[in-house]
Amino acid sequence: MDVSASYKPAPAIPACDGRLANVVEANRLGLTFQTNDGPVQALSNVDLTIGKGEFVSFIGPSGCGKTTLLRVIADLEKPTAGTITINGMTPEQARQKRAYGYVFQAAALLPWRTIADNVALPLEIMGLARQERAERIARTLELVNLAGFEKKYPWQLSGGMQQRASIARALAFDADLLLMDEPFGALDEIVRDHLNQQLLELWARTNKTICFVTHSIPEAVYLSSRIVVMSPRPGRVTDVIETNLPRERPLDIRETPEFLSLAARVREGLKAGHSYED
Repeated sequence: MDVSASYKPAPAIPACDGRLANVVEANRLGLTFQTNDGPVQALSNVDLTIGKGEFVSFIGPSGCGKTTLLRVIADLEKPTAGTITINGMTPEQARQKRAYGYVFQAAALLPWRTIADNVALPLEIMGLARQERAERIARTLELVNLAGFEKKYPWQLSGGMQQRASIARALAFDADLLLMDEPFGALDEIVRDHLNQQLLELWARTNKTICFVTHSIPEAVYLSSRIVVMSPRPGRVTDVIETNLPRERPLDIRETPEFLSLAARVREGLKAGHSYED
């Protein structure tokens, strides 16, 4: 398949000129956990900048610190070295201002609440008026193609639909930054492909900045504008790969030479970081 005959080049990502233009900026970031068996260094000297509107995937072996880095961005973990800012704020300030939405590996929906009520939960905590809550619920469920399922309960939905409801909940307070911790890892390949397509469509419609943790090389290449390759613990950034694929990506783009070349580079980056050592 000749990709040049079917796809237009992806628009260039605007350069991030100035501190406040960067959504995420980490400088020599480190995190060491204190355990009963002694200190465990999870992250070491992480330097990373993520610009507005980017889709950045983090990939690396289990235990390399991908999720830890995401949790530092979300102020769920505190770094022990270096600095990190979110839209020019500390992670704590960003959390207090609800500057991001977080999608966990499991949907984590409350089974006694309807889908609409699950999406409404953060809005209730924020103290939004009933009418505004209703408008946001309708808008976000439409974004994830769950309009009409407002009165269903989580157990009445498939695993993929539950994850879409979880994404809707993260989108409900309309933050510019969406943090996603391997949200499709437990789903079968067919459902995963479908949700990957829907996530790209959502990204195109909202232009949100997305940080996405994955173990899948094809998923990272298919979704991302940039791929951050991480080493085994202590987690370090060993490569940052620009994908330069078009924003509109049918699934069969994965069969093109351009896609396969990017996947090979990610794989080589993982090898170079000793991801496959025993």
